[in-house]
Amino acid sequence: MVYIRDLALPDFPLLLAPMEDVSDPPFRAVCKQGGADLMYTEFVSSEGLIRDAAKSRKKLDVFDYERPIGIQLFGSDVDTMGECARISTVAGPDLIDINYGCPVKQVACRGAGAALLRDIPKMVEMTAAVVKNTHLPVTVKTRLGWDETTKNVEEVAERLQDVGIEALTIHGRTRVQMYKGDADWRLIAAIKNNPRIRIPIFGNGDIDSPEKAADYKNRYGVDGIMIGRASIGYPWIFREIKHYLATGEKLAPPTLEERVAACVMHFEKSIEWKGPKVGIFEMRRHYAHYFKGLVGAKQWRTQLVEAGTPDEVRAILAEIAQSEAVYA
Repeated sequence: MVYIRDLALPDFPLLLAPMEDVSDPPFRAVCKQGGADLMYTEFVSSEGLIRDAAKSRKKLDVFDYERPIGIQLFGSDVDTMGECARISTVAGPDLIDINYGCPVKQVACRGAGAALLRDIPKMVEMTAAVVKNTHLPVTVKTRLGWDETTKNVEEVAERLQDVGIEALTIHGRTRVQMYKGDADWRLIAAIKNNPRIRIPIFGNGDIDSPEKAADYKNRYGVDGIMIGRASIGYPWIFREIKHYLATGEKLAPPTLEERVAACVMHFEKSIEWKGPKVGIFEMRRHYAHYFKGLVGAKQWRTQLVEAGTPDEVRAILAEIAQSEAVYA
């Protein structure tokens, strides 16, 4: 077992990454069914939460079928982050996570996310404020550093552990890299092997197959891995990795029926949580992923994107399920 304080996870747990505009409750539902062991909300703006913004408040929605689930916070003000930890605790997650890794300009250029990698004392102060304002375990997700010349995650790991974090996830790129190039897990392994580090260390970046998951597990010795983009439209990545680690054999890919069933579940959860209008609109970004590689899928994707009512979407998905289409 891997423990985040008293939260017990399986050996070598698989975590679903918090992805903005992706990791909402409908998406998390299909990933949980697909085998994710620990999931996080989309990142929640501390400033938005303090302003009581509806979008930020909505992101605090967590459901029992998702557990264990963490709420991820980001912000640039120490006191605000502390207050938001208190507010988020009331929502009833299993842990609170702090985002020190988001590289996008709208976040980093406002002094939040990966920007804190350029101000370690402030990062430490902010983390201590979050720990102080919740009884829940606090975890952190970050990157190797701001750029190639400032890879300071080893210092970050030690100092954040000292102020009370219970686990650390490290994306193997710098902020400047964004999502380009290959993730470098060597520093992640160095932190895992640091005798001062007692907390679980999870690796993130480029895991898109069972073979790579097994290779990185053996090569870098992390306690578990976090998967992001590879799970979009393919929640079976979690079960496939687990099966491969346990048996050394690859599972057969999901059938067309399974793919449609997951898409239907995602769609139904989406309209249930967001309402028909928003639910239909926001599902449109997912169809290309669910049916990527399906021969003749372009016509169906066009129909799904143009569908304006839940029943229209259901009818098109049923037509796909009953077809004899195959994946290339």
